[in-house]
Order: sequence, then structure tokens, then C-alpha cells
Amino acid sequence: MILLATMAIHPIDVAIIAVYIVGTTLLGIWLGKGEDSTRDFFLGSKNLPTWALLLSIVATETSTVTFLSVPGLAFKEGGNFGFLQLALGYIVGRVLVLVFLLPLYFQNENSTAYEVFQRNFGSSTRRLASLFFLIARTLGDGLRLFLTALALQQVMQLPFEVSVAILAVATAIYALFGGVRSVVWNDCLQFGVYMAGAVLALAVILVRLPGGTEQYIQFASETGRLRLFDLELFPAQGHLTLWAGLLGGAMLSLATHGADQLIVQRYLCAKDQRSAGLALVWSGPIVFAQFALFLAIGAGLACYFTEFDPTKVNIPGDQALATFIVGELPLGIRGIILAAVFAAAMSTLSSSVNSSSSSLLQDFGRQAWSDLPEERRLRLARGFTVLFTLSQAVVAIVAFRGHFAETVVNQALAIAGFSAGLLLGLFFVALVIGRVSSVLANIGLLTGAVVITLIAFQTNISGYWYSLICCGTSFGVTVLLGYLCSWRGENSRVASWEED
Repeated sequence: MILLATMAIHPIDVAIIAVYIVGTTLLGIWLGKGEDSTRDFFLGSKNLPTWALLLSIVATETSTVTFLSVPGLAFKEGGNFGFLQLALGYIVGRVLVLVFLLPLYFQNENSTAYEVFQRNFGSSTRRLASLFFLIARTLGDGLRLFLTALALQQVMQLPFEVSVAILAVATAIYALFGGVRSVVWNDCLQFGVYMAGAVLALAVILVRLPGGTEQYIQFASETGRLRLFDLELFPAQGHLTLWAGLLGGAMLSLATHGADQLIVQRYLCAKDQRSAGLALVWSGPIVFAQFALFLAIGAGLACYFTEFDPTKVNIPGDQALATFIVGELPLGIRGIILAAVFAAAMSTLSSSVNSSSSSLLQDFGRQAWSDLPEERRLRLARGFTVLFTLSQAVVAIVAFRGHFAETVVNQALAIAGFSAGLLLGLFFVALVIGRVSSVLANIGLLTGAVVITLIAFQTNISGYWYSLICCGTSFGVTVLLGYLCSWRGENSRVASWEED
């Protein structure tokens, strides 16, 4: 994937990007002043405002790839607004998380998402779940760093390793010194910047079109790009229907927002369950509106290039916005929107390293480090933040030096997202059955991981169904084994749980 056209940009645009990256880093350090405990570092003292957590949730799930690729879904020939069907499913999924999963996190004073597994399955399942999360985050966000660093390399003409270092160091510094409080407030800033950048891009398109908004709407309507719903029961492969969008989006949102420490950490930063629920539920409509804006840009780009440069009408959809940013935007505005591109990346990466550090310290080190003085635990937390930043940077550099093909990157990113679906299955086990042997839960997780990996690489099943497959496999295997043990008279083992 070529995210941005390979060309140097004007020094003024470079300066805008540099000022933005340095500014967010310094702001993060300042916001983190006074944090002297792991509770502050990982939970923000549980007093962060609802609206800030809401924007942080949205910014965290919006990466550079999202910002640049979603417009391509409406830009390409035959493209339309059908992706919003998936966003409707996201809203449904968030409501289900609110009703069924969110209460689990507020039954006790939880510090991570996987503490629930400690009570229902035992410590080994908690650690295995955390391991799945850590591997997925390191691999997935390392590849996102790879794609973002490629963009920085191409527009600023920097060596790839330098691009990785700039993004990793800038993001890690405010995550390191400011903890989750710094991450959340910077997420709010990043959200404002990339949304402003998106609005600016659409505004430039509409202003430059000879017929303005009227020409845009007429073009989008005549080419079918305004189509939203597809009600077919048996669509062609790759076509997203309303039914697949609602079910697939709901399952994906259930997994990412109900079973992933990256997002669950935001709920745990809220003062109570009601505040967390408001942040969760309202993030759905905001993501829907955000995607609608990105798709509107895509349709606008198709109209723009048809009017001014028909040779670019057939470029790959995920390169359309990048081509427009670098080649068509005026000086200054280009720098602002490029800053928005990197803002989307930094919000995701900072959240990733902080939540990973939290999971390693709290889930793996609960026994080993619980008796350490708070000052030493805080030093460990910061050390783990550096560790995960370096790990993601290594993944990015390996991907670059290995000349990873686009299909390999996409498959790896998809597999990195499977963990949330697998873990969601265990949350459903906890809801439906309650306590189950950690042995059975672990077998369910591992079986699900093997099954979905084979499906991803050996079949053409749409990725929209992966979360459902992951969840169904881990849930089904665990429950089936539980009932088999029960049928054989081993009820005590099925209901056992570890006290440690």
C-alpha cells in the first residue's frame, strides 16, 4: 500500500507537521504532572470526564489507515456509502456491551479487562488472555506504525528508520511521562485535528468544483455513490449488505469494545459505570458521523478528479485522498491535513503502549509485583511502556526490511484483531455459565486461535465474519468441553476456579 505519493513537500508544511508532533509531546508531558502511582498512570485516578473518554475511544479506534482508506470505499468505481451499514452494526454492538459486559467491569475494583477471567476461570486464563492481547497489540499496532512511517518517509523524504523513530519517540514520551491521563487528553486533541483536517479537505473540494455542492450531489447521485443500504440476501462476494453489516459490525464492536483492554481501559478511567456507559454509547453515533464524512470526501474526490484530472479516476481507492493531499491542496492546508494523518496514528499508538503496559503489570505481575512499593511499580509501568514502544518499532522495521506485500500486511492486521473476538467468547462463557475450569477455557482460546488462522489464510470468507467465528469457536469449544466433563460426572472440575 502506498499511503502517500512519493514527493517532498514544502518546508512550511514540514514545519507545521514538526510543530504539531513536538507540541503534542510537550502537552502530554505537562498534562501528566503529579502522577505518582500506577492508579494515576493506568486509570487517571478514575476521575476523567465522560466527554474526554468518549473522544478518546473514537480517536483510539481511528488509525491512519482508517483516515486514508475509508474515503476510497466511495471513491472507487462502484463505490458508495454502504460502509455505513457496518457503522450501524457498531452502534448495536456498543448497546450490547453496555447491557451485558460493562457491568462485569464494575462489579469489583477492576484494573484491567481480564481481571474478570481471574474470578471466573482462574489466573492462568487471565494470563493467557492478556498474552493474546499483548501479541495482537504489538503485531497489529507495529504494522500500523509501519504504514504510518511509510507515509512520513514519503512526504518528508526521510530514511524509514528515522520516520519510525520520530513517531515512536514522540508518542512514547507523553505516554511515558503522562500516563493514561496524558493519552486521553491528547486523544481529544488528535480527534479535533483529524476531524478538522477532514472537513478542510471536503471544503476545498466543494469550493474548487465549478458547480459547488450542487455538482457534487448530482455526480454522487448519478454514479450511485449515495447508495447506503444493500438488502440482498445472497450478494456477490465482497459486497457488504445491511444484514452482514449489522451482524458483523455488532460482533466486531462487541469484541473490540467489550473484550479488548485497549478500549476497556477507558471505561475503567471513568468515575462510575454510568459515566463509562455514556462514553461508550455515544461513541457509536460519532463514529458513524465520522465515517459518513470520510465517505463524503471519497465521493467528492471522484467528482474532483473527473472534473480536473480524469487520469487519476482509476487510481486505487486507498491512494485517492493521499494523492489529493500531496498534489492538490494549497500550502499550509496541506501541512495541517498531513498533521491530521499523523494525529490519527499517534492516538492509536499511545493508547496501545499504555494499555499493554497496564496488562503486563496487572495481569502477569499481579503476584510478583503486588508487594513492591508504589514508586517501584510506577517505574516498572514506565519501563514496560518503553518496552512495548520498542517492540512495535521493531515490528515496523522488520515489515519494511522484509518487503511485506500488501496482502500479508492486511492478513496480519486482521489476525491481530482476532484476539478480541476469541476473548469475547470467554466473556460470554462467564455470563452464561459462570465459573469454568481454566483448563477448559484455555483449550477454547487456543482452539479458536488455530481455527481462525486457518480460515483466514485458507478460505475467502469475508473478514466481516471473523469476529463472529472467533467468538463462536472459543465459546462453543469451552461450553462443549464443560458439558462433556459434566456428563462424565466431573462437575467439580467444570466449576473449579483458582484462588490465587
